[in-house]
Formats: sequence, structure tokens, C-alpha cells
Amino acid sequence: MSNVSSIPNIGPATEAEFARAGIRSAEKLREMGADAAYAAVLSSGARPHFIAYYALVMGLQGRPWNDCGGSEKEELRRRFERIKTRAARDVPPGIEEILDQIGVRHR
Repeated sequence: MSNVSSIPNIGPATEAEFARAGIRSAEKLREMGADAAYAAVLSSGARPHFIAYYALVMGLQGRPWNDCGGSEKEELRRRFERIKTRAARDVPPGIEEILDQIGVRHR
């Protein structure tokens, strides 16, 4: 198994946050994907940080952390906000989309 820090853009401090969330290998992190893994980090008590989130996304794609801009960065911001909101409310993943589809939430 590979260290989490073997993924580009992830250093020792971020690796420690993943370990606190129970993610101790690069393979596990890749299997979970950026959104689920970052949600686990937030659920373990870490403070949300947008740059850390998009650096993770870029790293999992093998890209430098600052290789993100324009509409791609805007979409990552929306994803980050959803993850952050769910973590704050402890809402099951996907529930907002389901509520939107059936017209329960106000837009």
C-alpha cells in the first residue's frame, strides 16, 4: 500500500488529516474519490478549506494543485460547498439532489 502523500499535492499535514478520518493509503483514497474522502475528513473534525479540496481533486488527476481555473474551478467550488453543507448538517450524500428532483426544497 502506498502512503497518501504519494498522491501529488498531498503533504504530511494533509496526510495526517486523512489518517484521522481513517484513510491511511493512497489506494483507499483513490477508491473513495475526492468528494467522499474530503467529506470523511470534514466529518472527522477538520475545518473546510477550498484550496485543500481542489488540490486533492487535481492531485487525484495527476495535475498540479494550481492547474484549475475558470468554469472547472467554479464547478469544484459548487461541489465543495455541497460537501461542506452536508458535513455541517450530517445529511446523507445525495439527499439534496433527491429533494430537488421531487420539488421539496426551495431553490
